[in-house]
Amino acid sequence: MALTRRNSEAGLWLSRRGSGTPLVLLHGMGSSHHAWDLIADDLEKSFAVIRIDFPGHGETPYLDGEEMDPVSLADKVFRTLSEHGLEEFHLVGNSLGGWVALEMGSKYAHSVLSITALAPAGLWLVPETKRILKASQGRQLAKALHPVAPYIARYEWARKIGFEVVSPQWRTLPTQILVDATKAMGTSRGYFPAWDALLGRRFDSQVDPSIPVCIIFGDSDNTLPAAFSQERSLAPRHAKWVTLPQSGHAPMWDRASEVIELIYETTASTSR
Repeated sequence: MALTRRNSEAGLWLSRRGSGTPLVLLHGMGSSHHAWDLIADDLEKSFAVIRIDFPGHGETPYLDGEEMDPVSLADKVFRTLSEHGLEEFHLVGNSLGGWVALEMGSKYAHSVLSITALAPAGLWLVPETKRILKASQGRQLAKALHPVAPYIARYEWARKIGFEVVSPQWRTLPTQILVDATKAMGTSRGYFPAWDALLGRRFDSQVDPSIPVCIIFGDSDNTLPAAFSQERSLAPRHAKWVTLPQSGHAPMWDRASEVIELIYETTASTSR
């Protein structure tokens, strides 16, 4: 895997593997490029898979005062891709990454070939005005436990504490996925800046109807529940909406094969 660290104006860590049309993977808040480990190998058979870490996540440092709202992140991602000579690309994003992908479809329609948004944030009628206590507690727990995660992630009690709310498949997820996720959350200096940047905001942009969009939610998403965080009237009108059974906030973990299939279906429907 070829790696590039912060050596440009946009400054986002980027990896590229595979060949073909670029397909960019954008992780969620408090996550990292490792969130895609269960599906990346399959996608690399047909695409040049690009993984990016947002500021203060994974391999990208956080610079004090750095803008972390979805539109600013969309600009950073676009500049990073442009600096690497990537002029057209498919987008796949989870949670915050899904919101960023939708903003890119609005602002950079000339470059975006398709969008697959997995449990995208921003589809709420009433934005939050303060941090959610459980999310803050989860970050503090991960910060305390990530050094010992490789040793305790095999135990059911530890899996339940860390991932029962995130995934209905928490008992059977690969241990390394849980270890990497705990480390990503526990070391994410950009987590709270990203949280604060979302307050008072929602997705209010329009995506060009020529860009195929598929929005995927799990039926057991406790992070962005259907009751108030999956507002279809805010989604692009032409978007395909899919609800996957026995899936939580990370469908690429819980329903990897179905997500791969939907990504291929969405990318194949582009008109370019």
